Amino acid sequence: MGITVRVVSLSPRRYLDLVMPDKRLRHGWLRALGRAEMPERITLHDGDYVHLRTWKHDFFAATGLYEGPSGRVVLKLGRTAGLLGIPASWIGRLLCDRELDVYRAVGDLPGVPRCFGTWGETGLVHAFVDGHPLQRQERVNDEFFPRLERLIDELHRRDIAYVDLEKRENILVDVEGRPSLIDFQISWRWPSGNAGGRRGLKRLIPDELGRYFLKRFQEGDRYHLLKHRRRHRPDTLTPGQIEASYRRGFWHRVHGRVSRPLTLLRRSVLKMLTGRWRSLKQDGPEFMNHSGGGAQRQPTAQNRHDG
Repeated sequence: MGITVRVVSLSPRRYLDLVMPDKRLRHGWLRALGRAEMPERITLHDGDYVHLRTWKHDFFAATGLYEGPSGRVVLKLGRTAGLLGIPASWIGRLLCDRELDVYRAVGDLPGVPRCFGTWGETGLVHAFVDGHPLQRQERVNDEFFPRLERLIDELHRRDIAYVDLEKRENILVDVEGRPSLIDFQISWRWPSGNAGGRRGLKRLIPDELGRYFLKRFQEGDRYHLLKHRRRHRPDTLTPGQIEASYRRGFWHRVHGRVSRPLTLLRRSVLKMLTGRWRSLKQDGPEFMNHSGGGAQRQPTAQNRHDG
C-alpha cells in the first residue's frame, strides 16, 4: 500500500503563527519593553499598586492602569529594550525627562492630571482621569471647547506647545464633561531666554530656532483645536472660524505629507502585533469598560517612586 504525502504550502506569516504563536517573541524589538510586559505590581510611597490593564505598548512607551491604596494611577514606561543589540534605554530616559519637565510646568492647571513623579529609570506616574477619550462625532457640552481653548492658551503663555493635539484620544472627556489633556511626550517647551536652563539636545539648539519651533507648533495647536471644534460643535463657531479651521499652514501641510505614510505604517504594525489597528485609548466607552472608573484619593507620593 502506497503512502500519500500531502504537501501543504504555508505563507511565511502563517508559518510563524504556528511555530511562534506569541507575537511578543517575534516582534519584541518593536515594543518599548521588548518581550516583557508591564510589571504586575509597583510600589509607591503609600503602598503597592496592582496592574489592571495595559492600554498601549508601542516602540517608544508602554502605558498601563494600576490600582492601590489611593485609587487608580497611570504608569507610563519609556523604552528600555535594546535595538539590534544596541542599548536604547537612553530613548526612554530622554522622553521621560521631557514629559516630566512639561508636567512640572503645568501641574497646577485644571485639565492636566497631577504627575506624582518618576518610577524606575524611564517611567512616570500620573493621576487617572475618570472619563473617556473624545470620540468621533461626539457632541460635547457648550463649555467643553472654551475650557480646552483656555487650557491651550495657558500652555502657550507658559512657552509650551502641546504638539499632539491632532489625536482625539489625547483629549479626554471626564465624568463631568470637562476636557483633560494627557501624553506630553512630544510637547515642546522653550522658556523665554534661558529660564529653567536647557537640557539634553536643546542645549545645541540656538534660542532663535527654538522659539521659531515653538511658534510654529503653537500655530498647529490652534489649527487642530479649531478643527476638532468644527467636527464636534460647529454651532459654536463663527463663519470666519469655520473657514479658518480648513486653512492649514505650510508646515502643517508638510507634516501631513510626511506623517500620513508613517501613520499607515504604525497602524499596520499595531495590527500585526495586537490584531487591532488602533490602541485601546481610542475606544471611548469600551475603553472605560476595560479600565473601570469611580472616585479616588490621591497617592501620598513625592517626586520620585523607587521601582
